[in-house]
Amino acid sequence: MADISLRFHKDMLVLTSPVDASLARQGTNFEDDFEMLMVVEPETLEDAYRSQMTTQAQCLVAQTANLLPSRLLHKNLEKRLPELVRISLEMATAQKAQHVLVELGPTGLPLDPSSKASLMEHRDQYVRAAREFEHYPFDAYLLNDFTDVDALKCALMGLRKASDRPVFASVNANAEGVLGNGRHTLQEAVAVMQEFGASVAGVQTPCAPAAAAHLARGMASACSLPLMVQLQVGQRNAKQLNPTDENPYYRPETLFDAIPHLRSAGVQFLRATGNATPAYAAALAAVLVGLDVIDVRGILED
Repeated sequence: MADISLRFHKDMLVLTSPVDASLARQGTNFEDDFEMLMVVEPETLEDAYRSQMTTQAQCLVAQTANLLPSRLLHKNLEKRLPELVRISLEMATAQKAQHVLVELGPTGLPLDPSSKASLMEHRDQYVRAAREFEHYPFDAYLLNDFTDVDALKCALMGLRKASDRPVFASVNANAEGVLGNGRHTLQEAVAVMQEFGASVAGVQTPCAPAAAAHLARGMASACSLPLMVQLQVGQRNAKQLNPTDENPYYRPETLFDAIPHLRSAGVQFLRATGNATPAYAAALAAVLVGLDVIDVRGILED
């Protein structure tokens, strides 16, 4: 695998969509079954990865978001963390993607920002996970699905304690730039990303293209990092005929309209999430071939 950091601020790249939508159609319960699926029926996940790689996306996101000790503990799988890490990375790297990203999500633990013990507990979850992942080849971590700035800070500190690989960091925000917890803003999150060692600043949002681009411009004005935007796809409804504010990405081709907006805002990495199928990643990849990132920093400064 090539060093992904060599591509920062250069060509636009697509990340594969989550495999959730594909596997859910086969009856997989992600809350209860997914980690055991990797052990007892790995070919199912391998097939999902292969479907993602037919999209020509350059970056394969490994389905590892819950491989934190705290997440595995309530499933009585904590002791199997090394095994699950090995299986997931072997399957992901076998796909021969240009770049492989290891996704890690929030710990699921209660967090008291005023308590040093609570903060350390959160940080150490990522230290322990990273020490397992560091044995294997991959390009970068993806800290994803965060709604709280303090939790994100702990995650970044934990990864930076255990690894010097690039870290993509992403928070969930609405069109007004408010995070999912309702207390923090995207600007606050970007400041944390810049200060605590993120390599790429990202946002995941369900909002329409123009609003998503507005969020990206705000991020560009607040940091010097490459930018990532993840567009959340809502529930698909065969009766929907046009984009709506609630579900602007009801069909894969609706992403075609989003790309010019996001490119003009300086976004380098794009991903469709939520209920996105492989066709969404394919739509992004088909349009982005050969496109370079537009550097908006000088424009914003003017």
